[in-house]
Amino acid sequence: MNVNEIDRDRIRTVIEQQLQAFRTDDAEAAFSFASPEIRAKFGTASNFIHMVRTTYPAVYRPRSVVFERLVTVQGIPAQEVILLDPDGDLAKALYLMEQQPDGRWKIGGCFLIPVQNTGTDQ
Repeated sequence: MNVNEIDRDRIRTVIEQQLQAFRTDDAEAAFSFASPEIRAKFGTASNFIHMVRTTYPAVYRPRSVVFERLVTVQGIPAQEVILLDPDGDLAKALYLMEQQPDGRWKIGGCFLIPVQNTGTDQ
């Protein structure tokens, strides 16, 4: 799937807005950025934010966020984001994005991949 610069910016904005909603514990706003399939799976904003809080601390309360490349995974646009979790560990989040019939982008899934810290221990 070809994604133009406008769509790249829109994808980044959706992820940034969801991360901001997590920071302020705005479950409804965070849930609104999820795809219809994710929304159906969790049913309520409360269920969704509880899952993120308990399973994805790097996404729920990142200390730092760095956007990397937009890649394609099995034909699906996926935004790579480096997150520093609350404990200071790095993780790479891979956000699978879905364009809706109205053109808006929604998050269809997020997978965390551990990243080795590059600093040296003293």
